[in-house]
Amino acid sequence: MADTVSHVRLLSDSEKPGWQHYKVLLLSWAGWTFDFYDLMLYSFLLLPIGKELHLSRVALSYVLGSSLAATALGGVMFGLLADKLGRKTVLSWTIGMYSIGAFLCGFSNSLVTLLVFRIITGIGVGGEWATGQAYIAETFPARMRGRIGALMQTGAPVGIAVAAVVAGFLEPLVGWRGCFWFSIIPALLVVFVRRTLKESDMWAERQRLKQAGELSVHEMKMESQNKLIGLLTGPYRKYFYLSLVLATLALSAYWFTYSWLPGYLQAERHLSLTQSSLWILVTQTGGVLGYISFGLLADRLGRRPAFSIYGAVWAAGMLMITLFWDAVVAMPSVILGFMFLTGIGTGMFGGYGPLVAELFPTGLRNTAMGAAFNVGRGVQFLTPVIIALVATRYGLAGGLSLAAFFALACGAWIWTFPETKGKKLHATEPGA
Repeated sequence: MADTVSHVRLLSDSEKPGWQHYKVLLLSWAGWTFDFYDLMLYSFLLLPIGKELHLSRVALSYVLGSSLAATALGGVMFGLLADKLGRKTVLSWTIGMYSIGAFLCGFSNSLVTLLVFRIITGIGVGGEWATGQAYIAETFPARMRGRIGALMQTGAPVGIAVAAVVAGFLEPLVGWRGCFWFSIIPALLVVFVRRTLKESDMWAERQRLKQAGELSVHEMKMESQNKLIGLLTGPYRKYFYLSLVLATLALSAYWFTYSWLPGYLQAERHLSLTQSSLWILVTQTGGVLGYISFGLLADRLGRRPAFSIYGAVWAAGMLMITLFWDAVVAMPSVILGFMFLTGIGTGMFGGYGPLVAELFPTGLRNTAMGAAFNVGRGVQFLTPVIIALVATRYGLAGGLSLAAFFALACGAWIWTFPETKGKKLHATEPGA
């Protein structure tokens, strides 16, 4: 395969990226944008879906939780495939899968059918992120990896913003089913990925060395064994488990923030669907700036300080818009400021992809990223359910406020990692 496809080459620190490199970033970013759009659209439509299908808060939370759990399966499955078949092929598969799954949600007529279609969406979503991040890490030089990885992550707040606009302004016109039918549009990205994107040169070079028998004994052993088992038991297991815990903490903070935030604004703060969507747009504006600024800070100060700073900002914002809402609600500009600050804090996700890419060798990179990130996301099956259960006694504000704890814990856990700022990647590197 390495000899029959065109490749995009990893740049050295002295070279400037060209169009082919930015094309990898653009299409990976677009894949991640619609990934999050399809995943989050359901959260904005919880109330109208529940009303038509006669589903309780807990039942709706189980559906959301199941789609998050399915991302773990997708992350592991597609991570293994991307290390074996290449980044380009698997990126197109995952985009197609989550687009079809979200489209089918518009035909749901019961809890069971909704659950099945959200699981299909989750599997596709789980595979896309790691493939795109590995692609970018193997394309841009070390001096730019933090900011470029974070730039790709801006697709998350943009995707949520698009979901907010679709739900807030189109749902009254076309209904919640029509909103899901629009989700087939991202499938068009597959055409562009297949026709215009080149394969990662680093991945292709490793395949060439493998076929020629030029890998080291250690690396040949890595290639011959089950890569997932190798992650759990081999020399990289320490960094895998550290990365898994970091992902679990960060994603817990994220989903405690967002899984019920639109419903919280509507049900407890009495905003309309359109108003809550506009407020979410404020948060996502902060998110875009947070991701971009995180990448710049991580490349300048290091991965660890950046995580800690943004974790603290995130926690402060969440506490003010939940437990301390009554103290600032009389000043709308202030509470919107804390919504914006919450979005800034979520920018810490901009550092996860570059960090994990720098810890693992090329032969394990996509598997490690897919498994660690998406198993951490799959655990979030419990998050919306916990919020709904806590809400029965303390309200949705009490449940959402738990996000602050996880954001602070993530900022502390990062210090168990080595600092990887500026680490160079190679096709046959032995790893961290």
